[in-house]
Amino acid sequence: MDDIRSKIPNKMKRNLMSLTLAAACVFNAAAADKKIVLVAGNPSHGSGEHEHRAGCLLFKECLDKIPGVQAVVVTQGWPADTSVFDGAAAVVIYADGGGGHPFIQGERLQTLDALAKKGVGIGAVHYACEVPKEKGGKEFLDWIGGYFEMNWSVNPIWEGEFTSFPKHPVARGLNPFKLRDEWYYHMRFREKMDGVTPILTALPPKETLSRRDGPHEGNPFVREAVLTKAEPQHVMWVAERADGGRGFGFTAGHFHNNWGHDDFRKCVLNGILWIAKVDVPERGTPSVITAEFLGENLDPKGQRPPSPPKPAAK
Repeated sequence: MDDIRSKIPNKMKRNLMSLTLAAACVFNAAAADKKIVLVAGNPSHGSGEHEHRAGCLLFKECLDKIPGVQAVVVTQGWPADTSVFDGAAAVVIYADGGGGHPFIQGERLQTLDALAKKGVGIGAVHYACEVPKEKGGKEFLDWIGGYFEMNWSVNPIWEGEFTSFPKHPVARGLNPFKLRDEWYYHMRFREKMDGVTPILTALPPKETLSRRDGPHEGNPFVREAVLTKAEPQHVMWVAERADGGRGFGFTAGHFHNNWGHDDFRKCVLNGILWIAKVDVPERGTPSVITAEFLGENLDPKGQRPPSPPKPAAK
């Protein structure tokens, strides 16, 4: 063997070594976990509502069973140590939004924007879809393709019925379903829906616009869209970015019990995998959540979880 090696030219030896190192790097990259950071906001609302921590722990329970995926949960909003974002393939935010959104304070927008520019996927669930137009609106349009804009979007509780889905990885394995939640709608999207694909779309009933006009309740624009033009509303969507990154927005998630519904849960899990650039299984992300697990990890808010709405049996 030594005689054979001695006859190989040095240049060829260097090329063989380079190929070997390159192959090792490819193998290690393929074997490495896709790190997904789930950011849970502070407790709010009554027990069983806006259960950000319990929701993120539920996502983690499901995601950790996917080969090659490692989910990390950050509680109480913005992490004390931002190194948790190092190596992340995706960041998903499930928290209260608006002016108190954990990602719009100080230089946090810039921190998340820097991650996005590296191709990190960004996802927002429920209230985390809302940011002030003047501080976060432009960024959310870029990161996830849309957001809840005050005096344009609305936040009624209603039963969304979803009967068809696009041919997209995030819609894999979804069955028609209907479920009562606080489905925000009439979101502010990119111009001409550029790079945005709706996943869940339904026409809200007129009763959802029975409230007076207000920053979240109603406005002339949404009334015209729904009551006059009967335009179906997108309540979950995905987006592709110019930097190669991906994003999604999911406007429901007010009632914790709804995570027990297979299709409600599946579309979000699919979305998380997709923005992390993990292949979504053909039948969607598999997961099983028991009623017992739903009752775990709830924030101590001093109230019993509300009984309705119960997830439909699947």
